[in-house]
Amino acid sequence: MQSFTGIKTADSAEAAKQLSHLLADEFVLYTKTLNAHWNIEGGDFYNKHLFYESLYNKLSIIIDEVAERIRSLGHYAPATLSSFLELTHLTEKLMGVNTSISFMEELLEDHVSIIVFLRKYVNEFGNKLKDFGSSDFITGLIEKHEKMAWMLRAHLS
Repeated sequence: MQSFTGIKTADSAEAAKQLSHLLADEFVLYTKTLNAHWNIEGGDFYNKHLFYESLYNKLSIIIDEVAERIRSLGHYAPATLSSFLELTHLTEKLMGVNTSISFMEELLEDHVSIIVFLRKYVNEFGNKLKDFGSSDFITGLIEKHEKMAWMLRAHLS
């Protein structure tokens, strides 16, 4: 697809490819967070139910922003469940039972995985692909995921 951003076509395609992996990761994490919201059990049900709702609402916004970033580079965002499962670095498996501790440990692991992925591409987007917009964009996502990871970690302390 033709680049409309002044970035070389091959570099734009590579950025869109990596952002598509990120979009899949975000969507899988969103789905796992919905699972926690819907299926949490235990004495802390109500508080955790609301907490997971706040997380999946944040992830919903991130998903839309990642898809729009891909589109702004002149590429199409993946938008099927099968494509997300092919592209994701995360796993759908459930690690434990439907308790707040089990869900939080699993979600924390996924947030950290996304943070590591994002850190890898901050410099690559900017320095190698000359896509400073995507580099800046994912830097902001690192901060958002770090905050969500901190909140999950605080519950586990």
